[in-house]
Amino acid sequence: MSRLLRDTLEEWASEARVPHDLADRALRRRAWLPIGATVLAVGLAVAVAVFAFGLRGDNTTVRPATDGVSVPVRPTVTSTDVRGEEENAPPRKLVAAGNVALSAYYVTKTEKLEGNWVRDRRVWSLYDPRDDTYEQTPWAWVDVAPGLQLAAVVEGDLIGKQVGILDMNTRQIKAMIGLEHAVGSVVWSPDGTKVLATAYSEYPDRWQVFGKDARTMTMPESTRIGYYVIDVATGEAAYHELGPMSRDGSPGNSNARQDLGWSLDGSLLWQPSNTRPDKVFLDLDGKQREAPAGDQYVYYTGRSKVSPDGKLVLGRDGLPTSITDRSGAVVGKQRVLRLLAWADNDNVVALGCAGKCGNEFDNGLVLVSVDGSRVTQLTGIHDRNNDRWDWVLTPRN
Repeated sequence: MSRLLRDTLEEWASEARVPHDLADRALRRRAWLPIGATVLAVGLAVAVAVFAFGLRGDNTTVRPATDGVSVPVRPTVTSTDVRGEEENAPPRKLVAAGNVALSAYYVTKTEKLEGNWVRDRRVWSLYDPRDDTYEQTPWAWVDVAPGLQLAAVVEGDLIGKQVGILDMNTRQIKAMIGLEHAVGSVVWSPDGTKVLATAYSEYPDRWQVFGKDARTMTMPESTRIGYYVIDVATGEAAYHELGPMSRDGSPGNSNARQDLGWSLDGSLLWQPSNTRPDKVFLDLDGKQREAPAGDQYVYYTGRSKVSPDGKLVLGRDGLPTSITDRSGAVVGKQRVLRLLAWADNDNVVALGCAGKCGNEFDNGLVLVSVDGSRVTQLTGIHDRNNDRWDWVLTPRN
């Protein structure tokens, strides 16, 4: 998740609205197979057949000419130790705390195109459990399943028509699923059995700049056209047409990237809005549904605000942040900028600084206690002169 707040605020100042890639900055990632964990594999064969896509708006299913993947059983025992690397940002060695691991990250590089067009390119690095390091990858997008044994990857330059299922430990592609429409992101379902891929007719992270200092920006219309729900065990990819949200709607979204995400229980999907509410929920066929009861989600992410034991709730971004009980009473304040994910019932992975920082926007990932009294630096402090980096946080079991 993920992007550094300084960049966000600067973009807000110039755009006077939520930046184009806010909804996709935060994530989940990949592999950490604990010692002693038992991994069971159940093989499922898939029929070899390809179904042609139907008319506009029809639901269609593609059965690729490759078998699906045996979905590993999630580990029931995993380490919950705290591992950080406060010397480097982004890190070179595994960063994890409690049941949360930094499974992957991407560095964003801005590229100038012809005329006055500009685009962002993500360069992804993925955790490698063989040597506990992060390995740079050629993939256009990466996401890691809960349990940290499989990754989903998009093959292509910026967007692509191939989604691969990667074994985290062997680094081998277990299946490559061909799609008719190019996709720009992938995200695993909470149970690790499905992959949601958002389709675009054109790469969304591009815009026009004007003026001597290039501070005036014009965002193009979103090119989202639909999404796939991929069953990993069978390799089947069901396509559903879904155009972008209206720029002027309420809720609406004026951003070009409009990636879909999963609800906490995996029964629904959500699309991001840059109005209120920040999520619009859909069933798996794309029909709008009522939002789940209660304010359960960390803003603009699919992560839970509520602690694992159900007693505490993460507050909004700010300096300081706060954590409340279910009645709304404040139980602790933290000198951090953002509360990202629960590590356990007593500690939260956050964006902040454990020591004396020269500027509040000089920060990295930290582990902070609910009462704010303990802050442990997990990554190095971001150098604002370098390209920004964004993290993907994934459950370790």
